[in-house]
Amino acid sequence: MSDPIQNPLLSPWTGDFGLPPFAAIRDSDFAPAFDAALAEARANIAAIAANPEAPDFDNTIAAMELAEGLLDRVAGVFYNLSGADSTEAREALMRDLAPKMSAFASETTNNRPLFERIETLWQGRESLDLSPEQLRVLTLYRQMFVRSGALLEGAEAERLTAVKSRLAVLGTQFSQNLLADEREWSMPLPEADLAALPGFVQTSARAAGQEKSAPGPVVTLSRSLIVPFLQFSPNRALRQRAYEAWVARGANGNANDNRAIAAEILKLREERAHLLGYPTFAAYKLEPEMAKTPEAVGTLLHRVWTPAKAKAAADAAVLETMLHADGIAGPLEAWDWRYYSEKRRLAEHDLDEAALKPYLSLDAMLAAQFDCANRLFGLEFRPLDIPLYHPDARAWEVTRKGEHVAVFIGDYFARGSKRSGAWCSAMRSQKKLGGDQRPVVVNVCNFAKGEPALLSYDDARTLFHEFGHALHQMLSDVTYGFISGTSVARDFVELPSQLYEHWLEVPEVLEKHARHVETGAPMPADLLRRLLAAGTYDQGFATVEFLASAFVDLAFHDGPAPADPMQKQAEVLESLGMPRAIRMRHATPHFAHVFSGDGYSSGYYSYMWSEVMDADAFAAFEEAGDPFDPATAARLERFILSAGGSEEPDALYTKFRGRMPGVEPLLKGRGLLDVA
Repeated sequence: MSDPIQNPLLSPWTGDFGLPPFAAIRDSDFAPAFDAALAEARANIAAIAANPEAPDFDNTIAAMELAEGLLDRVAGVFYNLSGADSTEAREALMRDLAPKMSAFASETTNNRPLFERIETLWQGRESLDLSPEQLRVLTLYRQMFVRSGALLEGAEAERLTAVKSRLAVLGTQFSQNLLADEREWSMPLPEADLAALPGFVQTSARAAGQEKSAPGPVVTLSRSLIVPFLQFSPNRALRQRAYEAWVARGANGNANDNRAIAAEILKLREERAHLLGYPTFAAYKLEPEMAKTPEAVGTLLHRVWTPAKAKAAADAAVLETMLHADGIAGPLEAWDWRYYSEKRRLAEHDLDEAALKPYLSLDAMLAAQFDCANRLFGLEFRPLDIPLYHPDARAWEVTRKGEHVAVFIGDYFARGSKRSGAWCSAMRSQKKLGGDQRPVVVNVCNFAKGEPALLSYDDARTLFHEFGHALHQMLSDVTYGFISGTSVARDFVELPSQLYEHWLEVPEVLEKHARHVETGAPMPADLLRRLLAAGTYDQGFATVEFLASAFVDLAFHDGPAPADPMQKQAEVLESLGMPRAIRMRHATPHFAHVFSGDGYSSGYYSYMWSEVMDADAFAAFEEAGDPFDPATAARLERFILSAGGSEEPDALYTKFRGRMPGVEPLLKGRGLLDVA
């Protein structure tokens, strides 16, 4: 076991920018570091609760903000590494920590003397002379305690603690099962089938084979490999095999099967809501969000579903005709859609992804996202040559006018130790209380590795999306960590990320940065024009795929918990008239957004809720006549990116834009306005 005295997680971090000493940290250091950090946090919280002085903001709320400093530091490293570079030891500790961390959170929110201090401050808030930010933090603390069960007593309080502990265990198990299923499956590619694929897919398949220590190239369940395989492989049997493995993650009847876990999670969430006095888990979960109610969410989803489904049906008819022209009888299937859609895109838009990707190298798109941040917000990015947690990870110092702003870490390539998807997290969040703490922000993606790494346009959008989240963290300018960066309502948090995607579509950005990886030549003007003209291509498919998952998520939580989630999923899709050749973007057994934790439970809709705002927000730049208009960018930073959760999100958006938006900009942006 690690010696706590010499444990690098517990010693002061004196290296560059106060970064974790990754090279010195061993897996065996984490458990004793958590033990020490939890003990310190418990002692600090006990001291606050037992303080004989009358409660005031400083000795209660501000003290709580500082009480878990060491725990935040240790957890910031561990949970980032566990998601991006898992090991057996880290997975085992994740399972061990889930109930421990849940118990600690419950102990805190069930601490009656502590809650009484918060309640005293809340009831007397008008006489406290608090700043607007302090009042907001006090309000959110009280809300957190109440929603965590602080008003419950006796058996009900004990049961809620047990429910939350079990949910934490199940969420961890769901994630680890999914990672195991993704890690264990691969499909060898015979030479003839490999040769039929574009060069960039061949390169990715060979790299995946090397990463798996396979004798040759393979297809894996990484989205950045399996999607292009489905787009370009003419071997329908192999497409079907790969697709069915992809959608079967978490539902293979093996030790990694997630279906029973999902059912138990939904039942426990329903019980949790009832204990807290809510009719459904959706009602409980949506109360603090912008949407407020399940009805408001349903209204938005149905408003978009009708035109999206009509567009998808028209597209399916065209693709099925192409299928039949190839001599294949029967209906269009889900493993056919991407293949024939890619052929149609080439025919109608003369847009070949294999010809496009050399202009979208990872390095070029990184330069593009940094350049946009410089032009909008004056940020500069300097590469850092420092030890990180994995050889694939890269780091930059972020400055403005010579002043340090943040450290940004990018970890972009798929590997077996990394969970699927793309995300942004902070190893250290911005705050001013207790000293000016600058953030360490991480973007993690799962792009196919290559020399050089080439992105699809979809990949490039993902890169910009996650960097939008990173800007929200890096530009945060608040005093209290509780409301820092992305600590905002779930259906507001995707606004900065989805908004930043729009700058990838600005012609001058691609004209400057989309250069051929070998020749350095800019993307031909005609290719650029065709790329942008195809911006809404296949949006019927993409929208239906997303909405189906959002409808199922809402149905799971807006009513009695289903005994069989798979049956409920089927019933929801049937009631929607789900097109045969389109599946949910995330089926229940691999719906990590919803079941790996509470984050997006009843909240998967939030991407679309935020899209209503991001379409309208970018229109503000268009109305100014300049996608880099300084005044609009300054308002965006002041009221959205730097503000964190310091005000209600609708108030912040209205300060930026002058009003709240309607759904029309979203429909226009997806090319669905003409079929609405």
